[in-house]
Amino acid sequence: MLRITQLKLPAEHTPEQLRKKLLRAAYIKENELKTYSIRKRSLDARKKPELYYVYTIDFSTLNEERTLRFSKGKVQKVKEKPYCAPAHGTERIQGRTIVIGSGPAGLFCAYLLALEGYEPLVIERGAPVRERQKDVQEFWETGVLNTASNVQFGEGGAGTFSDGKLNTLVKDSAGRNRFVLETFVKFGAPQDILWEQKPHIGTDILIDVVEAMRNEIIRLGGEFHFHSQVTDILPEENCIVVNDDQKIKTGAAVLAVGHSARDTFQMLFDRGIPMESKSFAVGVRVEHPQQMIDEAAYGRKERGRLSAAAYKLTEKLENGRGVYTFCMCPGGYVVNASSEEGYLAVNGMSYHDRAGENANSAVIVTVSKEDYGSDHPLAGVRFQRELEKRAWEEGKGSIPVQRFDDFCAGRVSSNFGSIIPNIKGSHAFGNVRNIFSEELAISLEQGIRGMDKKIHGFAGDDVILSGVESRTSSPVRILRGEEFTSSVSWIYPCGEGAGYAGGITSAAMDGLKVAEAVIRKYAAF
Repeated sequence: MLRITQLKLPAEHTPEQLRKKLLRAAYIKENELKTYSIRKRSLDARKKPELYYVYTIDFSTLNEERTLRFSKGKVQKVKEKPYCAPAHGTERIQGRTIVIGSGPAGLFCAYLLALEGYEPLVIERGAPVRERQKDVQEFWETGVLNTASNVQFGEGGAGTFSDGKLNTLVKDSAGRNRFVLETFVKFGAPQDILWEQKPHIGTDILIDVVEAMRNEIIRLGGEFHFHSQVTDILPEENCIVVNDDQKIKTGAAVLAVGHSARDTFQMLFDRGIPMESKSFAVGVRVEHPQQMIDEAAYGRKERGRLSAAAYKLTEKLENGRGVYTFCMCPGGYVVNASSEEGYLAVNGMSYHDRAGENANSAVIVTVSKEDYGSDHPLAGVRFQRELEKRAWEEGKGSIPVQRFDDFCAGRVSSNFGSIIPNIKGSHAFGNVRNIFSEELAISLEQGIRGMDKKIHGFAGDDVILSGVESRTSSPVRILRGEEFTSSVSWIYPCGEGAGYAGGITSAAMDGLKVAEAVIRKYAAF
């Protein structure tokens, strides 16, 4: 396979123009080109409103040596190293391998185990994804919360009701990232996630993908138990307890419970599983007109065939804190992402078409033990819940919303200005500023004002803030060793909930790593 980089074309080019550009740049004739595929594509907006796509293309020709010789160094020969599971161990496992949780970490862990013949048993406290979708929609429409099946809990994990962003900064020499993306495509995701600089799937398509992956795991001998919460572990008996009364013996239990399983964290702490609090981030959701974001990104009022623009902003404040945007959802919605009665959290979500009128993003500030006021392993959980309790009180059970000028003044808004919020779930005016300590509130205010220098209008008076964005990542790290096990040798902490990932792709990759550890030790089931 040959590869050429830095093929630059106007953003509105056609597929035929890309093909002709490849032929010219690689010095090959039409009849010499056998196949070609996009490896990577990114947008160059440095000379906006003149916009360009920059491509990396993989291709093959009738005579590769001749192509390399005539390309004058522009073409390189590449040999793809596909992802490969490790050789199987020889130790017989006691009982089935259990995967606790079916978010991206648990789902990809179970998928690899199933591919390799281990027939995993997946234990999920929530509902299957389509039943869960109905529960979430009912909550948004009526306010009736199902504490076991919601935006946080259920098949697919919290990422199912988000934008479905798949970019990650995790360094990957083993090919896990590519394997994750190719697996998503195999089960129904758009093929462009394989090459886009900022790939995303969207909630509407993710639901189909998750269901298809589950069906394949079952076809390969796996099994799923929904509405099944692990309520206890018995370390000396190699047992988990499900729904308080069902004991299941196992030699390997992968703990992929997600970042919101607070009752599970408490149970594990009570059972002496080593863990520690970790830093995470809290803040608000901000909403702007998507057209404003498009114009800032593309330098023109109409984006044409370009997708809804995204942004990523950071600010370093004089008080030493960093404020940054997170989980930006172009053309998306703010959603009520609560999972406990009397507590309220928000998140952002987009469908695949990103066709909503508003862009939204979390604007967050990092918090740590100094903010928690304690070294207790669960201090971060307590801190989260305190913020979410205040958010619930500010909105009287609905999402509290506030214009930015009122946030700065510390007063409850009385009306919306030029921006009408796009929110899934009921919302009400409240003083979002009251949710935070004054230091955090000032940090958020200063951060948003600083971001206005990069995107004009970002700190506009009418910008809508809602809160609280508190489930950015796990506030807990469940310690594991080089073999990926806890101090209890048959428990494998995994994914974002255990503190080893942040986002869909990195969680899926960690699920693969943990599955590999099981495979290296044990023979197939």
